[in-house]
Amino acid sequence: MFKQVIVVRQDLKMGKGKIAAQVAHASLSAAVGTMKIRKSWFDIWNLQGQKKVVLKINGEEALKELKRIAEMNHVYSEIIIDRGLTQIPKDSMTCISIGPAPEEIIDKITGKLSLL
Repeated sequence: MFKQVIVVRQDLKMGKGKIAAQVAHASLSAAVGTMKIRKSWFDIWNLQGQKKVVLKINGEEALKELKRIAEMNHVYSEIIIDRGLTQIPKDSMTCISIGPAPEEIIDKITGKLSLL
């Protein structure tokens, strides 16, 4: 099975609508990125129903660490940086999307995090 994980920063105290918009942005961005560099992974994920899991984390440094670990595991990831037009400061890193990729690889990267 393949899945995509989106990890949202909780320390920014975003509202539900803001989180939903950021998660959607992250999911689409990483799906397109994966399609460009690992089309077979994207195709399998797409055929399997596009499984997504949303997790939580605190802090920008933790988000950057997930990016580093994803890169070490050769999984496409995308950090979303907000424009600062509504609830949070400009250039805030709000979330990261990892994959789509095989579940066993994704779980090595995010397996210790909790559901949002």
